[in-house]
Amino acid sequence: MVVRMNPIQTLQCFQPLHLHRILASATLSLAAIPALQAADSSFQHLASFDVTRNRSSDQQVISRVAEIVDVTEDGLTLVYTDSASQLIGYVDISDPANPQPAGVVNVGGEPTSVAVHGGLALAGVNTSTMATIDCDGETVDYIADWSGKLVVIDNTTRAISGEIDLGGQPDSIAVSPDGRYAAVVIENERNEDIGSGLIPQGAGQPACVDGDLIATGAPMPGKLVIVDLNRWSARDAQTMIGLPGLFAADDPEPEFVDINAANQAVVTLQENNHIVIFDLPSGAIRGHFPAGSVDLTQIDTVEDDLIQLNTAITKRREPDAVTWIGNRFLATANEGDYEDALGEEGGSRGFTVFDTNGNVVFESYASFEHELVRLGHYNEGRSENKGVEPEAVEYGYYGRQHLLFVGSERSNAVGVYRLSRREGAQLLQVLPTGIGPEGLKAIPARELFIAATETAVFDAGIPTMINIFAHQNAPAGYPGLVSANDANGLPIPWVALSDLVADPVDPHRLYSVSDSFLAKGFVYSLDVSQQPAVITSRLEVNTTDALDLEGIAVGADGTFWLGSEGQTPGGRDNLVLQVDPNTGNVLRTIPLPADLVDQRRGNGIEGIAVTGAPGNEQVYVAIQRAWPDEGDLDQVQTKIGRYEVASGQWGFVHYPQEPEGNGGWIGLSGITAFGQDLYVIERDKGWGDSSPPNAELKAIFRLEMGTAQFKPYGQSLDTIGKTLVANLTDQIAANSVWTAEKLEGFAIAVDGQAYAVTDNDGVDDAPGETVFLRLGELLSLGQ
Repeated sequence: MVVRMNPIQTLQCFQPLHLHRILASATLSLAAIPALQAADSSFQHLASFDVTRNRSSDQQVISRVAEIVDVTEDGLTLVYTDSASQLIGYVDISDPANPQPAGVVNVGGEPTSVAVHGGLALAGVNTSTMATIDCDGETVDYIADWSGKLVVIDNTTRAISGEIDLGGQPDSIAVSPDGRYAAVVIENERNEDIGSGLIPQGAGQPACVDGDLIATGAPMPGKLVIVDLNRWSARDAQTMIGLPGLFAADDPEPEFVDINAANQAVVTLQENNHIVIFDLPSGAIRGHFPAGSVDLTQIDTVEDDLIQLNTAITKRREPDAVTWIGNRFLATANEGDYEDALGEEGGSRGFTVFDTNGNVVFESYASFEHELVRLGHYNEGRSENKGVEPEAVEYGYYGRQHLLFVGSERSNAVGVYRLSRREGAQLLQVLPTGIGPEGLKAIPARELFIAATETAVFDAGIPTMINIFAHQNAPAGYPGLVSANDANGLPIPWVALSDLVADPVDPHRLYSVSDSFLAKGFVYSLDVSQQPAVITSRLEVNTTDALDLEGIAVGADGTFWLGSEGQTPGGRDNLVLQVDPNTGNVLRTIPLPADLVDQRRGNGIEGIAVTGAPGNEQVYVAIQRAWPDEGDLDQVQTKIGRYEVASGQWGFVHYPQEPEGNGGWIGLSGITAFGQDLYVIERDKGWGDSSPPNAELKAIFRLEMGTAQFKPYGQSLDTIGKTLVANLTDQIAANSVWTAEKLEGFAIAVDGQAYAVTDNDGVDDAPGETVFLRLGELLSLGQ
């Protein structure tokens, strides 16, 4: 039985921490994540709801996006905003493991936020009008008129009950815990194409001067609107114009609002790097303070396709979302959204806990970013900007734990922190999400947590989704793989793992490689005796060749054999590399036969295996898909190659691929040797859990080595037989929020235990999960 206490009363133990305690608690060790595996409780992924399932009754209007999310008072229905489709959507979570579409309501504009009040949903709707101007031959859109409304929807009938003009463009909305007030932030956001995006900006049509758009007229400043929910009347709160400490005193641009039990509203002014606290009954400003700056060390600020935590900078916090923690404390997600006149950009890559006087109670510094590096979730393509960009933050009181949830927009994950006086904010676990977690909602009454993601890659089969997690008495299921600290005490960076191989002696040691997402090739050493498995070291491959490492094998002498996929037209060659395991130096480079290379396409060497004694090795490579010499590109056979080290000769067989289904093209993604047998990964290109599912084939096949003879290229090739060992689609689905496309690694340790891993594509247009599977004894696969 869960015993609940009043969170406002119990939170009095969360007192301001001394500086030394802040710094100590901001440094998170590797032990923080493995320790969760043995914890009494954690958040378990139950389901991910594809919002495109939600449609109007006539099926003509389809929901596309989920941004901000709330829940009805009975906890049974989610309510979310879809600004792209001008909808408020509903999802039935009476069975949270099986969410169902519950309809949509068109609100006649772009809903920017939604909050539930009794049996109603209150949506802030942007109805601003756009215009265009020609500036030296370039047509530029700008906001011609900021406007918006509060739309009130009956959650039972889905009918619009009424509307209130808000006198500007709304962004965030919150309802007070006692149901007396709604507070609506009127942002009247700037146009980043006007005046280099600097504030203040004037209202009205801009002027084109020397090729640049210049604002004209006086600014239309943002404000806070207070709605009395007993009288359904709206009034403006005390103006924020002229507050000392703002970049633009006459253009506050408020961003986000939250309300505590004392009917105080906290508002972030993101571009102005400021926080304001209002008293809702009077509408007066109770206090305000600058959000300040953070000195960051050991972060990556260079987008060079390498993750290097070696830079120190100072950044304005520029908080986006804010949440109350009781009545005395508040937490901000410091995303950043402004580049000042000197070209300095804000966003401190973490989160902060303040008291209501503006004192910093806890600062995360770079620790949140470091933990996302540790889990392979770091998006290198955002290093020069704002790193992991914490955009969302939510507080919840679960059992006796004060929990803070911090959403990373660019790393597609939510950090779960426990708040306490002794530890400050202690990381408990990291939850994977879809792309760009925007809306977070704690539902302690049902032991649920919700994360809505705002970004879709429809061409790849990755929709905007709503993730549902349950707080349960069970160890965390994610992550399955983390990295240890390097010699500098920093997490070993890794992303985009593309193969696995077992150590020939140690049953608890695996090796993996990273593909071309990183500018250099690395070999990673994994310790699978721990849960989660731990990357204990990495080895750089020393070569001037451009690499896309897609395969790794270990020879009998302990040397690594690596398969690098080629690229066409131009670019990389398909290569086999023998590498010294101590230095990373390349001992031998083996290309494919020249006449075969002439027929190559982009899908080349995708796996490697090696058998035999040193000097007499047989090196096998899997070619991912058919090349032009095989006929039509849809031809369902590709090649397995074998290189005889002693003779220096290549031989080949055809491999019969499975027919295409809903998941698109089929290809090979790896080859593994164990005993006298060879196994291949054959997979489709499908993602996810749609209906019908796109992800259908993520399979392991055993090659029937006695059924075909390897022949030189140019001869008529035999076709090798194969036997299905297991289709791992269900296992991947059960261990991910959206079934991963790329099953890329499969290994069998000397004790017969089998393992598999997926490639997370470097968190680039992908959810970013790395699914690491422990498959047990090989002979039990598929049973």
